[in-house]
Amino acid sequence: MFGNDRDRLRRYYCTVWDKANAGQPLEPLEHIIAEAIRAHPEYQPVLTDVETALGREYTPEQGQTNPFLHLGMHIAIREQLGSNRPAGILDLYQRLCRRAGDAHAAEHRMMECLGETLWEAQRAGREPDERAYLERLRRLARA
Repeated sequence: MFGNDRDRLRRYYCTVWDKANAGQPLEPLEHIIAEAIRAHPEYQPVLTDVETALGREYTPEQGQTNPFLHLGMHIAIREQLGSNRPAGILDLYQRLCRRAGDAHAAEHRMMECLGETLWEAQRAGREPDERAYLERLRRLARA
């Protein structure tokens, strides 16, 4: 959506959250983003202050979750579900929802699989392996 422009992406999240709180109409993608933010009240204060959002670093050494990465993973999964791509992900998601008890918890479990798949692709300098991703989700659904 924004390539490697971290500040532009963060500013967009803040703008969407501001629009959602003001009751303004949202575009379809903005609606998905606002719903992900609503599900994470712990991230909402960061999104109400653009300068803080732009200036904050989230490193593994800090031991804090990067809210923008976390929300982005929710959004990616919801887009995958909306298009059922990779093929079969919607069925696996529904099984995970039943196992986890709710959709948000299922998405959090899926994020681990997605994160591992993206990390492998980045490390190898290639596209993410959809088959490996689906296999991780299948194992998760069986566990």
